[in-house]
Amino acid sequence: MPMYFPQFLVGMFATSFITAIWAELETGSVWKALGWAVLAMIILQVGYVGLVVRLIYRGGSQATEVDLVSANATPPVHRARPR
Repeated sequence: MPMYFPQFLVGMFATSFITAIWAELETGSVWKALGWAVLAMIILQVGYVGLVVRLIYRGGSQATEVDLVSANATPPVHRARPR
C-alpha cells in the first residue's frame, strides 16, 4: 500500500481540526484546543515517519524482488481478431 504525502497532510489537518473543535467544545478554552490539535499533529507525524521507516527497512528487499520479476516478465501478446 503506497503512502502519499499530500493525502496524509490533508488527513492530518482534518484530524487536528476535528480534535481542536472537540477540545474547545469540551474545555471551553481555545488554548487547550490548540494544544490538543498540535499534540494530534505530532502523534500523526511520528506515526507517519515510523511507517515510512518500516517501508524502507522491511519492504525494501521485497520491493526489489517484485521489481525484478516484473522487469523480466514479457508483455502480453494481443492478436488481431479475424473479420
